[in-house]
Amino acid sequence: MITVNSDGKIMVRRCLVTLRPFRLFVLGIGFFTLCFLMTSLGGQFSARRLGDSPFTVHTEVIGALESRVVLRKMSDLLELMVKRMDTMVRLENGSDLHRGDEGHAVDRFSPGAKLMEKIQAIAQNVSDIAMKVDQILHNSVLHNKVSEGQRDQCEVPNDPKYPDCSGKVEWMHARWTSDPCYAFFGVDGTECSFLIYLSEVEWFCPPMPWRNQTAVFPPPKSLPKGQILIHIGFLTEESGDVFSPRVLKGGPLGEMVQWADILAVLFILGHNLKITVSLKELQSNLGVPPGRGNCPLTVPLPFDLIYTDYHGLQQMKQHMGLSFKKYRCRFRVIDTFGTEPAYNHEEYATLHGYRTNWGYWNFNPKQFMTMFPHTPDNSFMGFVSEELNSTEKQFIKNNKDSNMAVVYGKEASIWKLQGKEKFLRILNKYMEIHGTVYYETQRPPEVPAFVKNHGLLPQQEFQQLLRKAKLFIGFGFPYEGPAPLEAIANGCVFLQSRFSPPHSSLNHEFFRGKPTSREVFSQHPYAENFIGKPHVWTVDYNNSEEFEAAIKAIMRIQVDPYLPYEYTCEGMLERIYAYIQHQDFCITTESSPLVASPQPARALSALAPNAPHLVWPHNASLGSEAWPPVHSFQGWLAETGRTCTDACLDRGLICEPSFFFFLNTQDAFLKLNVSCDRTESEMNHLYPAFAQLGRECYLQKEPILYSCAGSNTKYHRLCPCRDFQKGQVALCQDCL
Repeated sequence: MITVNSDGKIMVRRCLVTLRPFRLFVLGIGFFTLCFLMTSLGGQFSARRLGDSPFTVHTEVIGALESRVVLRKMSDLLELMVKRMDTMVRLENGSDLHRGDEGHAVDRFSPGAKLMEKIQAIAQNVSDIAMKVDQILHNSVLHNKVSEGQRDQCEVPNDPKYPDCSGKVEWMHARWTSDPCYAFFGVDGTECSFLIYLSEVEWFCPPMPWRNQTAVFPPPKSLPKGQILIHIGFLTEESGDVFSPRVLKGGPLGEMVQWADILAVLFILGHNLKITVSLKELQSNLGVPPGRGNCPLTVPLPFDLIYTDYHGLQQMKQHMGLSFKKYRCRFRVIDTFGTEPAYNHEEYATLHGYRTNWGYWNFNPKQFMTMFPHTPDNSFMGFVSEELNSTEKQFIKNNKDSNMAVVYGKEASIWKLQGKEKFLRILNKYMEIHGTVYYETQRPPEVPAFVKNHGLLPQQEFQQLLRKAKLFIGFGFPYEGPAPLEAIANGCVFLQSRFSPPHSSLNHEFFRGKPTSREVFSQHPYAENFIGKPHVWTVDYNNSEEFEAAIKAIMRIQVDPYLPYEYTCEGMLERIYAYIQHQDFCITTESSPLVASPQPARALSALAPNAPHLVWPHNASLGSEAWPPVHSFQGWLAETGRTCTDACLDRGLICEPSFFFFLNTQDAFLKLNVSCDRTESEMNHLYPAFAQLGRECYLQKEPILYSCAGSNTKYHRLCPCRDFQKGQVALCQDCL
């Protein structure tokens, strides 16, 4: 019983004041209870011990009994608090405290009543959770017994859809410790861990029926179109970075110029670019697991396209494991001098002597992208040269020095070319010769005394020198660089040496080991074949009379600055846009594994009127989805000893390897009036072809060996050609 007086009221109210911190304490108990549930229960059912496999199903119930006891104690404690609070609230809400008034109603709108309701709710929740925990733990024990029983009974499946499974399991038994990446993915030496790895990380074995198939890789998030990774391998420390130090001493700038332009164009086209120039950055962006590179990536490849070079390609092959093969259709390889199909096909290259350090990738040859359009089997990437406006062009024409020549060659080694003194003395009779050769103060370069050497110039000053000079002359090296196009764009005439015999991997050290058999007939074949006179003169430097006559003729003519459209910014944008839109090497068809987009059904070609070649029939479906469009196709029978590249150029056309499919039939021989006594199908980069001796016809057995390159005096090759845009040889007239 409680004695009530005025002092008593004051005491009770003071007690209620001290209750406010207690309310906070009660709420804290509730919060603590929830935290306890999350940490204790969550830890038991989701946490893994250090070193656990991501494949191991841990439903252990360590501490289950203790968890149930704690929950019930929490529930009892909260119920006790509710009873105590009920008494307190009765005191707080009564205006007059009456002795023994146990039936006094509690005001449910008072702060104390609200607090009590919250505590009651927490107590009820704790009671419910305790019951659910009992059920979960019971089910977990049963599931754990079933799972462990299954794991103890793993057997190598005999599934004809997975013929390599048993062999891979045996390999894992012997070699799984050779790379830490296997342990990273949960392999622990047991049969089950091998099968789980080989079915869920790699794909050599069928999925285990008792496994959660989403355990390893979550569903990939949808990616915005055009995520692109740029990995410049030759600049990485691991590749030796042989270019950067040489650039500062007059070394080749061509590759760096091209990469800079590729980055700029892709950015202008609105793509999301990720650029890496170190192996560590590359591994991080790809999701490479720790180890020696034998395992696949830890996540699906987050990039739609990867632009790299041969150095970067080799680095990715070493660190992507099987993912490299899985995603190889997304690679675009910047390849200055090109890769011909005979060098690209690993088995064929090994058997026939075409294997080099840079080939054998088994890519679609169009995935290799060159600086100049010299190899139609590859895609022409190019670069951008500065384009002048009409005012600048007129200023250059008015300020040219007709007696000034600039030598193409910034490295001192270029000036050591044997025989250069002879033709330089002839040139010096008519023109003042300028050089831009790098040298150190203590060691001046070995150039003739009559050459005015400016040293290595910044690009802007070099451009000004070209705008004043009349002639830009090459010594025969370097091959196919950007400088001659820059000189021609600034109003110079480019004079270069004709090679006889042509330079190639057979007779010249520079080309040895490169994945091409291409014969180079001059220092800059593109300038000779696609620009020509009056901007480009190609002569025999060993013939003094021919050389001197060319100098005299050049001094008499006046040329305007000229830049082919394909080397303007607009031209490169147009080209790369077309490639990204139409080249999808992840899609192959039965009709032609080489096409970059689905090809229409094969149609019989018909002879063009009054012409000895094949064209696409006018009444046949053109197949709007095909690229290049099939109506640009022409099929020709080349002369013996001619490559398809040259056979098409002879007719003002470009060889198009994706059209080989239409010629690789017996019907094509018949329509070209070729009578075959015997027809065979073999793996040879010169086929389809016709051998006059024996009247034998040969069809191509391996589609990725279709090649515009290559010739033999024994064969007439069947060559697929197409038209092209003036100033944009990479694209046919209707390719955009």
